[in-house]
Amino acid sequence: MLNDPQAILTRAEAWKSIDPNPKNQLEIAELIKQAQDSNDFTDLEHRFSGRLHFGTAGLRGTIGAGPHQMNQILIRWVSLGLADYLNQILNSAQTTTSKVVIAYDARDQSDVFAQEAADCLSSQGFNVELSQGICPTPILAFAVCQRQAVAGIMVTASHNPPQDNGFKVYWGNGAQIIPPQDHEISTAIDQVAWSRLTSLDSSISHSTQAGQITEIDLSPSGQLGQAYQSQLKDHLGRSEDQSSTRLKVVYTPMHGVGGTWFEALCKSMNFVQFIPVQEQFEPDPRFSTVSFPNPEEPGALDLAKACANQENADLILAHDPDADRLAVVARDPNGLLKAFTGDQVGALVAHELFSTLELQSNDMVATTIVSSSLLSVMAKRLGVQYAETLTGFKWIANRALAHQKTGGRFLFGYEEAIGYSLFGLVNDKDGLSAGCFVLNMALRAKAKGLSLWDRLAEVYQQDGLYLSSLISRVRDGNQGKQEITSWMKALRDHPLTIINGSEVIDFTDFSQAPSPLTGNVLRYQLADGSRIIVRPSGTEPKLKLYFEVCIALQTEQTLEEQQYKGQKLLDELGQNFLRQLDSLSCS
Repeated sequence: MLNDPQAILTRAEAWKSIDPNPKNQLEIAELIKQAQDSNDFTDLEHRFSGRLHFGTAGLRGTIGAGPHQMNQILIRWVSLGLADYLNQILNSAQTTTSKVVIAYDARDQSDVFAQEAADCLSSQGFNVELSQGICPTPILAFAVCQRQAVAGIMVTASHNPPQDNGFKVYWGNGAQIIPPQDHEISTAIDQVAWSRLTSLDSSISHSTQAGQITEIDLSPSGQLGQAYQSQLKDHLGRSEDQSSTRLKVVYTPMHGVGGTWFEALCKSMNFVQFIPVQEQFEPDPRFSTVSFPNPEEPGALDLAKACANQENADLILAHDPDADRLAVVARDPNGLLKAFTGDQVGALVAHELFSTLELQSNDMVATTIVSSSLLSVMAKRLGVQYAETLTGFKWIANRALAHQKTGGRFLFGYEEAIGYSLFGLVNDKDGLSAGCFVLNMALRAKAKGLSLWDRLAEVYQQDGLYLSSLISRVRDGNQGKQEITSWMKALRDHPLTIINGSEVIDFTDFSQAPSPLTGNVLRYQLADGSRIIVRPSGTEPKLKLYFEVCIALQTEQTLEEQQYKGQKLLDELGQNFLRQLDSLSCS
């Protein structure tokens, strides 16, 4: 913290003088006046001390003035630091590759931030390929590899609220950055001199005239878009001739950037009748029909469900606003629309791959430590290699890349938060290719008179019924952060030996695990097959608790009866663990 009112005022005035956004200038002026009138500089000090944290997810925060919010000056600062870091890497590697691909979504100021980043990087000698228009995140990740860039930038806040935006950095392998890259880039950002932020305009003008920024077409009809579709088609293969079978699919991009892309993909699949949710199809930075633009949130799919019932559609597919995640809703055996969890879609995709591919000894699937145990059971039964990573798709992508370097074949990776990656087409989660795979899967099931829920029942019959849930305890502010820290400390200081009447047969503290599995995560494995995982969220002020139960199906009971029994066990597990947690924190 600055602790010196005059120093705080000087920095705020300096920021105001170079921020080109009149709204931000006015916001800073009002903050300064309030501080001077009240002689209370606390808020001003908070807004102008340090900066927004840069991590493996890059930047993400509220749009506004000052170094703790998303604006052009912060983007300039971070972009110059990234450029310095990349130049250092390139110089040590003695390579001439200096290309960076930049794309953006439809959020407020995304195009402005992308242009600012492009100007900054070009001013530092990089050849920048800037998307001509809005673009899904997985297409940017694909383009980084296809264009053999040293890095990529995606301006997006994914499914955050409308007032937020973000700045995501990809490495030359098309995967998000991982440690120590994030720490090293953050250090480079801190070392950017203030004078470089104020004197950039002349170098920007010169470099732009030199032609170091070129536009790149990342639409479905562009060269890269066609390459993506061609490679996806090769991986999916030809759908069996099901001329009598058609799928009616309701689709929503959740006011984001996936609509044009996914419509083009569906039109190439002759068996799909594509029905968009018109109210949510066009990009809208306000996300005006939903309270929160996340397809997992209650109520987010209400319009899609109403449309599906009106059209008597087979299923609903929904992307989050940057189209890297996919939600799936299909009719159950009773004809009712029912949403799948990320774990259930993961099991379905694995089942489909294992059933249709000629499996090899070097095949691998991957998921995160908080995802269901079911994938590991399925893989073990078939002799498929299985990898487990920390949460965050960057870990899955880098694990897949390492496997491919040894000559292995990466089939599929997923995380329970509805993120999926197939075939290594994109080294990140990709809702576009995942959506196409689900459509192919649903077609084959329908041709046999089955639903996707019937296919999932086949998995349960073979490998057991796995049910999972997530409970989040939200705690805002510094006091909330301390409470979350105290919960984790209490669980470490007082190891639980019995949970919900079952013995803890294995306890893992991932803070003691070897890299790359080192993390602030606790895992309990119980004698009855249940599992509990506890971790603080990396991006939100909450403690996340993951619960799982497993039941071997009995032939004398229906699946519905056993699911009811399993759900009851799952609810009891969560309630009893929370009681024990509260008891520990009070002691």
